[in-house]
Amino acid sequence: MRKMLCLMVLFQSVHLYSQKIGKEEWHTQKFIDHFYYLTEVMFHDVINPPAAARFYSYSAMAAYQIMSEHNKLPPLNLILKNYIDDSRPKENIDENFSAIYAMLETGKNIIPSGYSLEEKQKLLYKAYLKQGIKKNILDASVEYAEEVSKKIIEYSKTDGYLKLSALNRYQPIGADSTWFPTPPEYMGAVEPNWNTIRTFFLDSACQFKPKDPIYFNTKKTSPFYKSMEEVYTTTKNLSPEQILIAQFWDCNPFASFYVGHVSVGIKKISPGGHWMGITGLACQKAKFNLERTVQAYALVAMVLHDGFVSCWDSKYKTHRIRPKTAINKYIDPKWNPLLETPPFPEYTSGHSVVSTASAEVLTYLFGDNFSYTDNTEVFFGLPERKFNSFFQAADEAAISRLYGGIHFMDAIEEGKKQGTKVGKYALSKYFTGAN
Repeated sequence: MRKMLCLMVLFQSVHLYSQKIGKEEWHTQKFIDHFYYLTEVMFHDVINPPAAARFYSYSAMAAYQIMSEHNKLPPLNLILKNYIDDSRPKENIDENFSAIYAMLETGKNIIPSGYSLEEKQKLLYKAYLKQGIKKNILDASVEYAEEVSKKIIEYSKTDGYLKLSALNRYQPIGADSTWFPTPPEYMGAVEPNWNTIRTFFLDSACQFKPKDPIYFNTKKTSPFYKSMEEVYTTTKNLSPEQILIAQFWDCNPFASFYVGHVSVGIKKISPGGHWMGITGLACQKAKFNLERTVQAYALVAMVLHDGFVSCWDSKYKTHRIRPKTAINKYIDPKWNPLLETPPFPEYTSGHSVVSTASAEVLTYLFGDNFSYTDNTEVFFGLPERKFNSFFQAADEAAISRLYGGIHFMDAIEEGKKQGTKVGKYALSKYFTGAN
């Protein structure tokens, strides 16, 4: 009997409570730390990338709803499709505490193992009580947070997610040019009907359709064969830096490999989890107050969600073969990529789409030359990396897919273009609502 070993690496947040920080920064840090708990739960549950972005979005939206009622953020009903907001700002509550509590409350109810967040809510309550917030204020804040969260959850139930299990399962087409499950686990296709999920900003899943992928042709003079050779040659001659880049941006929620007859599984955070971590680092460095922090998290999360919907629409319309399958068949049957090939079609590159889309939003919020040190992967044994801009990071995330041997170059380049369009359009829709 084959044994499965799961290497659990706990995703922890960086706590700054011991440092002397101001009141506004304290609220911000509380939000960032507690948002990380969502990532911990999704890490535990091995949530796939599109679903993770959806869970992040609704959780952040609950906090956003409360902050928008007490600050100058544009209300959600002016931004989102079919979202009805008849609520009014509540008096005698602490909106900072209530926003964080509502975020946890939403995650608690929509993530499979979200029930574990209840303990975090209790600790949050005690932390604010120690800050001198009266019990009756906190109790009223909890009641209102639950009310707002319930509204967000009801809205989430109308996005098509609950209907996915009733839709047809994906069957590989079987053509030479199309995707087929890859070793070592030969997992079935992940979320083949994700393009049916409602978007937040995009008009439709196919709004930013990329150009067609390079035509499949196995003649050695064809562009497709040269594309295969590019992946093959690149991965056979990786520098230590390129290997590190591929590993840093791997973001595969669950990868496996064999040691003899034993299958070893390694959990990591999703691409969305990585970019939510970057968002927190930026908010800390810029010393954003809670209002602007919640705005940043909500915008990035919703753009991640729309980016995945757009990308997945492309994947399951092109059905393109992965480099692993193609190279093994037409160039070298013994070749293996550096990274484990994800279980879904190749075109376009998801990390390229969502990283570029996230960079568009973060650059708008923090500026084009915002330098930061990304320590998101430190807890997975990888060193921190320094970036001079969000676009530099997005470009590195995109090219990491070539180094990892899991994408062809046209999927990377077209994915970046797709992500740029998603990010820019989302910002235009959001700030139209703001006006």
